[in-house]
Amino acid sequence: MRETRVDEAAENDPWEGVDVAALARAAREQAERPVPGVEDMATYLAAQVADSSHREVVGPLLDGAGPSGVILRRGRVVASWGDPNRVEMAFSATKSVLSLVAGVAFDDGLLTLDEPVHRTVGLVQFADPHGRGITWRHLLDQTSQWEGVLWGKPTEVDAQSTREGTESPGGPPGAGWAYNDVRVNLTALALTVLFGRPLPDVLRTRVMDPIGGSASWSWHGYRTSQVTLDGTRVPVVSGGAHWGGGLWINALDLARIGHLCLSGGRHGDRRVLSRRWIDALWTPCPVKPDYGLSWWLNDDRTVWPAAPATGRCARGNGGSHLLWVDPARELVVSSRWGAAVENLLTEVSAAVRPD
Repeated sequence: MRETRVDEAAENDPWEGVDVAALARAAREQAERPVPGVEDMATYLAAQVADSSHREVVGPLLDGAGPSGVILRRGRVVASWGDPNRVEMAFSATKSVLSLVAGVAFDDGLLTLDEPVHRTVGLVQFADPHGRGITWRHLLDQTSQWEGVLWGKPTEVDAQSTREGTESPGGPPGAGWAYNDVRVNLTALALTVLFGRPLPDVLRTRVMDPIGGSASWSWHGYRTSQVTLDGTRVPVVSGGAHWGGGLWINALDLARIGHLCLSGGRHGDRRVLSRRWIDALWTPCPVKPDYGLSWWLNDDRTVWPAAPATGRCARGNGGSHLLWVDPARELVVSSRWGAAVENLLTEVSAAVRPD
């Protein structure tokens, strides 16, 4: 396989401590485990929302094309399957990318994690007593417990909130956790107002271009997701894909993002995000220890029990979209539309000796 680097400064041997045959076998087997039905995204997506009264798709869709992915070791591609350059919907892996945009604001001094959002963003959602208690940390670790309707979608119709949540209905921000696309969309709205420009512009200029990302990715919102800033209508992206939209990106670009986080926010000699922000991303939430700032943490092996406890991940659609980062192995795995992804993680991790 022709060597590809995502970080030109990466010089250490990527094959050191690697069982090459086992790694190739893991990639080959993942290519043979497709998620069914993704070729018709409209039909596939309709099953994602339990409340039939709110199944209307309001953002653009992209049909899936089967399993694809790439594995990086020490910044270099050591395995791939399918077409890693094909753009796919990222689903909830978008949430973790949104947290990187928040990191740009953090590094620029625009936000402080434990500061109430209403002090820097003038939105009605943060104007009542409950809203005034919501901090940026609450938005990013999904503990805001905000209730309301945004872009025509009420918080209570997101079934994920009841499956894994620890939230206390009516309780204060920070007291309960729930995985909720509507609340993540509120985070995207608040960040758009904070920056005063579309978030894809921020992601492109401050993250993707500096790490050598391609021009093929895009980030979408809904038909009605816009906010007026200084008299101009500005589009607001979505943080997931329950109703369409979200980040559309290829596996190699997603792996580049993973390598940036693995490298503590650096790309070669360039500082893209602060080490302090990367550490914050991977700090456990007090009421949901396997979740950080929109990143999943496998410390207690509750996310992927058979995978190493050293892994962190962005995941979407139950894991069929995955960005896995394991600092102990200097390893990044980017996988889309592959089933049984825990098998992939287990097999790849067994093939790479920890440092």
